[in-house]
Amino acid sequence: MFVRAYLRASTDEQDASPARETLEAFAEERALKISSFYVENESGSTLARPALFRLLADARPGDMLLVEQVDRLSRLTSGDWEKLKAEIALRRLRVVALDLPTSWMMATGKADEFTSRMFEAINGMMLDMLAAVARKDYDDRRRRQAEGQAKAKAEGRYRGRQEDTARNAGIASMLTAGLSWTAIQNATGCSRATIAKIAKGTRVTR
Repeated sequence: MFVRAYLRASTDEQDASPARETLEAFAEERALKISSFYVENESGSTLARPALFRLLADARPGDMLLVEQVDRLSRLTSGDWEKLKAEIALRRLRVVALDLPTSWMMATGKADEFTSRMFEAINGMMLDMLAAVARKDYDDRRRRQAEGQAKAKAEGRYRGRQEDTARNAGIASMLTAGLSWTAIQNATGCSRATIAKIAKGTRVTR
């Protein structure tokens, strides 16, 4: 079984690497070896994550996708979460998260068929629940930020909307990796004009 670990931090100022030791310890306790680490600094609220899609492209049926927490994998809207789940299911990956004990059995595979199917069903429901909680936390933080901006605007301190540098960097990485404009649009929800602007800046053409 190939174990592919996914590490994510939301910004360049944050460091995703401390989770590496935690994941390695988890794998070692179960006599597993992590074959590859996929590390990136992108928001979990967007599908524009080159390292995650590189992991999905590299994966083979039966491989394990190992994460420290479900929110490292998804802070997505329900629609985008369904898209990501479909990609994971298409590649028949086993998702194991350290904050989701029901997924740990997937790390060993030591169970009969009935028990395995039962835990897969439970694990799927729990993944959905934790993904929804992660999205709610993201939305709550965005709401508080908007309230703070409204207050700053009322006080004459608001500087206006800032460029979404994390999203744009993700789009640039996807362009460099050779993804089509349509695929990038589907993943990010951005306009073709935005992609064209970023492609021009990175000197990448369709």
